[in-house]
Amino acid sequence: MNADPLSAAVPFYDLLHEDGHVPLVRRLLPPLLAGVRHGVLEIGAGTGLITEVIARSAPGEIYALEPSLGMRSVLLSRLAVDPETRRRVTVLPCGALDAEVDDPVEAVVMISVLQSFPAAERPALWRVLARQLRPGGRLVFNWRDRATPVTGGLEPVGSYDVGRHTYEIAAQVLEVAGESVTTRFVYRVRRREVVISEDEMVTTNHWPPTAALASELKENGFTWSQAPEGMQVWHLPGPRPGA
Repeated sequence: MNADPLSAAVPFYDLLHEDGHVPLVRRLLPPLLAGVRHGVLEIGAGTGLITEVIARSAPGEIYALEPSLGMRSVLLSRLAVDPETRRRVTVLPCGALDAEVDDPVEAVVMISVLQSFPAAERPALWRVLARQLRPGGRLVFNWRDRATPVTGGLEPVGSYDVGRHTYEIAAQVLEVAGESVTTRFVYRVRRREVVISEDEMVTTNHWPPTAALASELKENGFTWSQAPEGMQVWHLPGPRPGA
């Protein structure tokens, strides 16, 4: 039996993220993968929005890791209609801490995923990711420092018309404890003014300052490289692809 904690979010996922970070990542990510020829590991592939960007940017094999059954279902539906990409993408149904690829890759990509890992798990995460990379390989992720949120009531996040129905997302910050923020999300579908579907999800994300992440990465052998605002690139020692 697969209990998917993200199942409530799946129908809303692409609507929200196409209205959020994905268009910017489509522009910023390809140059950061320049020269990568021998494999990419994507952590938290979700429904495949960024997997498609990686496939257009790097010609080699892609490992798309996604533990959510619902998200993987959409990802595989994308691959089903794109035989060339399907030939290159292996979907891994596990969490990041269990990642093991058949051959070391030149790049690891994490887009809007790092906040899922609490401070106690991040040292293990960096070690696992370093083990998947070839010498000189790069770790690419999006990150920016955020203002500390405050607890409060339910606030609208997005509203999207799909045919005769409206898909609505709202969020409520329940607790803030250091870098950890617990939030309740409500997902509603309306037909005119009548709610015909409503689900909730409570999740805790973790937002350490960039300086803390930098310290952790340096301790695990990574070296910082220049990247556009909002993106981070870190390399392992060794010859760098495309250098």
